[in-house]
Amino acid sequence: MVWLGRLAIAVLVLGLTAGGVVSVGAVRSLPILDGQMQLQGLSSPVQVRRDTADVTHIEAQSALDAWRALGFVHAQERGWQLEFNRRLMRGELSEILGAATLDTDKLLRTLGITRAAERQLARLPESTRAALQAYADGIAQARAQGQAAQSPEFRLLGVQPGAWTPADSVGWALMMALDLGGNWGHEAARLAALQTLDTERLWQLMPPYPGEAPATPTDLAALYRELGVYAPTAAKSAMPKAATSPLAQWSQDFSRDVGILEGKGSNNWVVAGPRTASGKPLLANDPHLALSTPAIWYFARLKAPAGTLPGGLQHPALDVTGATLPGLPFVVLGRTAGVAWGFTNTGPDVQDLYLEQIDPSQPDKVRSPQGWSPIETRTETVRVKGQPDVSFNVRSTRHGPMISDVQKLYEGLLDKNRYAVSLRWAALDDDNLTVHAGMMANWAQTTDELKAAYAHHHSPMQSVVMADTRGQVAFQAIGRVPVRSPANDLKGMAPAPGWLAQYDWQGWLPYEENPVLPGAAIETQGWHATANQNVLPAGYPHFLGQDWHTPQRFERISALLAATERHDLASMARIQHDTVSLGAKALLPHARQAQPGHRLGQEAMGLLRNFDGDMHTGTAAGLILNVWAHELTQALLAPRLGEARFANLYGKRSFRPALEGILARQDRFWCGEAGCGAASSTAMDRALSWIEARQGPDITAWRWGREHPAVSTHRPFGQVAALRGLFDSRIESAGDLHTVNVGQYWANDKFEPFANRHAASLRALYDLADPERSVFIYQTGQGGHVLSHRSRDMAEQWANGSYRPLQLQPTHWRHALVLTP
Repeated sequence: MVWLGRLAIAVLVLGLTAGGVVSVGAVRSLPILDGQMQLQGLSSPVQVRRDTADVTHIEAQSALDAWRALGFVHAQERGWQLEFNRRLMRGELSEILGAATLDTDKLLRTLGITRAAERQLARLPESTRAALQAYADGIAQARAQGQAAQSPEFRLLGVQPGAWTPADSVGWALMMALDLGGNWGHEAARLAALQTLDTERLWQLMPPYPGEAPATPTDLAALYRELGVYAPTAAKSAMPKAATSPLAQWSQDFSRDVGILEGKGSNNWVVAGPRTASGKPLLANDPHLALSTPAIWYFARLKAPAGTLPGGLQHPALDVTGATLPGLPFVVLGRTAGVAWGFTNTGPDVQDLYLEQIDPSQPDKVRSPQGWSPIETRTETVRVKGQPDVSFNVRSTRHGPMISDVQKLYEGLLDKNRYAVSLRWAALDDDNLTVHAGMMANWAQTTDELKAAYAHHHSPMQSVVMADTRGQVAFQAIGRVPVRSPANDLKGMAPAPGWLAQYDWQGWLPYEENPVLPGAAIETQGWHATANQNVLPAGYPHFLGQDWHTPQRFERISALLAATERHDLASMARIQHDTVSLGAKALLPHARQAQPGHRLGQEAMGLLRNFDGDMHTGTAAGLILNVWAHELTQALLAPRLGEARFANLYGKRSFRPALEGILARQDRFWCGEAGCGAASSTAMDRALSWIEARQGPDITAWRWGREHPAVSTHRPFGQVAALRGLFDSRIESAGDLHTVNVGQYWANDKFEPFANRHAASLRALYDLADPERSVFIYQTGQGGHVLSHRSRDMAEQWANGSYRPLQLQPTHWRHALVLTP
């Protein structure tokens, strides 16, 4: 691609920033943080000050002015991030990046994120639409003044920022729901695996939640054989063509991996007053998301007096601080003077795939409960840099878009002459008022007010712990979950026949019937924690799904909370940074039975015998264990699934529960006739050879942190070898797939299979005895300009366990800017 060469040359130019004109230009391109600037549309001047923690404090005389100023600030600080994300959700990346991103553009156009956002915007209360408009106006003013396109990405790509609209804010909330949705990907993986496995083996490959039977008793393999859904034998080996560039590979991976829940987790917990040193609650939160630079979050405080918004909504004084998402005008995670809250992903099943049977004689129709119904079709046109426009048809049914038309997973899998796969996803419904809930939550001062605000939350469902200065604590799952018919025997576990009404959704579970735990119950226990485990209380009468995250992080958090009689901020911080892996401990007995022939084998086995499961950066044993598990997973699963199919499913999925089960059973179906012991020993030899080639022959010098750097990847320059060193952020990190301080790696990466790609995107601790003692940190920094030290000045603190204060009333200011009408 021509522009890649252009970027490589540009890197050399950027390398000269230490002197001359380039240096001057670089300084002038940084955001203006001091002095005075104009912002049209303000009713009064707005103060924009940065405290010593680099939190941006916006103090206005009206809420609309505060949101308008936040839009201006987001555009200043994160202009490229806004532009990339706007193009991503609209399916317009190829216009600036070329054909490499067509897979992503086609998927997002097919999902219709922007179309759904426009419909949902029309349903929002007038007050919320006004807030989104004020925010969009702030972005537009930054653009008009040349403040939104200052970072190098715009110059390197020759791009000017497009217009951000209120619908784009709604769309970005939908993109977060897409990122945190899980069942869609699991259903597709089960369908793919069943092309070669029977149903019993499927549940060994993708086991149900510990202690539970598979949610569906249906023989899925027999169902799909009888329906004849799979591609003819001659096409079974057909798989997506290899990507021609790293950027194209990213696009393929994005469109393939969307809808995969594993790794998209978080921790939160609240400790009630009787179990704290102060007698008032403590609350912790660390959402686990893909690491990126700029960071996904931007910390800000919004302050404005009470007033009335368009539509007549009278609101109290606004004073809230915490993590905002560039693209939205509200604090998503944080605190007010009276209440603090934290999210984790609940992970219910709000996505169902449907097999749509096509009439061979009328391919524009699909079978429905009423007979053969027409397929809805629209044409989408994608502009492609350096090439002619690409037009394609998007087909939809009563369930939703036909995603099998654009996801390469279905190539060689589905008989497309007879079937298509459509997606029913709750978040796309017109009544999604999630953005309104976000606005209302920013005025809450008590747990009761917070729960009332989140009654409007739709997607994605979140497990919220909350605490207030009165001493009240609560847990509430917020969001919509579909009700399925008692006749729905598949329970959303795998694609369902779309022509049978029994698989249609029956409505929504009422908010008051979502999982909830009153404060009194939390006080009896002393705390409540969620870590994407099954959060349903005993005897819960509703089916929400079964694809919960395995419970190791939750079990470790619970053990650490129970071990201390009276908690304080220091004990909470220690838990957030804990690196003991219960997942590693579960595999250790099996790893210790290996009999490697490698010359370093005996030393390695000695390290494993003494390993305590602590995945700190310096552990050699932890490194050996994880590389061995990776090698063994490939050796056991790929032959049964087929190399290409395994490669399509592995990576964002670790298949760790499958591996544990196979080894526990000593299962020769998976391990082969030689047995699991032989496979384990061979995998250990390969693991030791791989590590030795990368870290040398001295096993005492091997370190997990060297293979496990936290890599915050830039879009798109993290995919360009000549530029990633400048635009990505890297630092050694601890943890693994199952530690509280999580370090999710994507083991299918050809070059860095154990790099930490998915981790704590922020950490926050809230002290309700004195909320001004609350603290936060995240993995890069506030700035979005690669040449600014503020773009990554938090990285060391994030890695070493430090925090910064999160205050409403800081004593010192680092920068002060006044925005005037």
